[in-house]
Amino acid sequence: MMSDPKPGLLERLEQGGAVCAEGYLFECERRGYVQAGAFVPEVVLDHPEVVRSLHREFVHAGSDIVEAFTYYGHREKLRLIGKEDILEPLNRNALAIAREVAEESGTLLAGNLCNTNLWADPEARESVRAMFTEQVGWAVEEGAELLIGETFSYLEEALLCVEIMRDSGLPTVVTLVFHQEDATRDGYGVAESMRRLEQAGADVVGVNCARGPATTLPLLRTIRDAVSCEVAALPVPYRTTAEQPTMQSLHDPRSPDVRPFPTALDPFTCTRYEMADFARQAYALGVRYLGVCCGAGPHHIRAVAEAMGRWTPASAYSPDMSKHAYLGTDPTLKAGNQQYAGRL
Repeated sequence: MMSDPKPGLLERLEQGGAVCAEGYLFECERRGYVQAGAFVPEVVLDHPEVVRSLHREFVHAGSDIVEAFTYYGHREKLRLIGKEDILEPLNRNALAIAREVAEESGTLLAGNLCNTNLWADPEARESVRAMFTEQVGWAVEEGAELLIGETFSYLEEALLCVEIMRDSGLPTVVTLVFHQEDATRDGYGVAESMRRLEQAGADVVGVNCARGPATTLPLLRTIRDAVSCEVAALPVPYRTTAEQPTMQSLHDPRSPDVRPFPTALDPFTCTRYEMADFARQAYALGVRYLGVCCGAGPHHIRAVAEAMGRWTPASAYSPDMSKHAYLGTDPTLKAGNQQYAGRL
């Protein structure tokens, strides 16, 4: 007896939305498996069990998509650290790990492409095309069910990525990163950028990374009005402001000599409740592809999923303070402890 096929990305979006966790880079760095700076995901070869476990934690928290950890796993990054020989094994292993978790959980396997850091050099354009082409090829061969191109600060680079992803025939998601200006590095505004990505054939367009919830939300209103396709929003979980709109621009007056980005952002971390509030507002705007980027923990992903009205396996352990010895409301709790609560 054959089981019903699992819904694909577009079906999930039509049925109410999809959650995508993108927090692998910072989470693996925090755990001591990725080096800050180069941020090359060698962990998929050196410690695959760590990546597999993190995939499972994010799925448990509500992610519908298992995104292969190939962010910064492209040829330019491997060249930079002198390890181009591990490029294909790294990509294929990342995809195999993600496929294993997607198959066991009924979630979707996504191949992942990203900014190359080469687009500023016009002479490197054909190299960028070749890098995208080889990564898409490996993703297709390893069974990807959708492709994600993310964190592009140049619209033209993102358009090239869409072109190559579309050639695969798979659903495509593409997200731009806007830094301190509401424009790409090649001078395109938010609305125009999204319209051009949609016209290029992307199924889902939007923003990810750099900006936190407070400085991402205003962009979403512009994007939702500009396009008719699905919209994605995956902010970083940091308290960015109008004056410091990105995690890279944050500064901590208590440690003026230390740059918070990327390894001292802890004081700026959003709570799960802040991420849930963002997700509710974004979802109300019609943004149905939601997630969290660099800095995300599983508790942030669960908060986003629950804000969309979803129940996740991790929801069985969502906070319930009613039984807390001091702060609870259960009638069997000791009155003396509750009376002492104000002095904790």
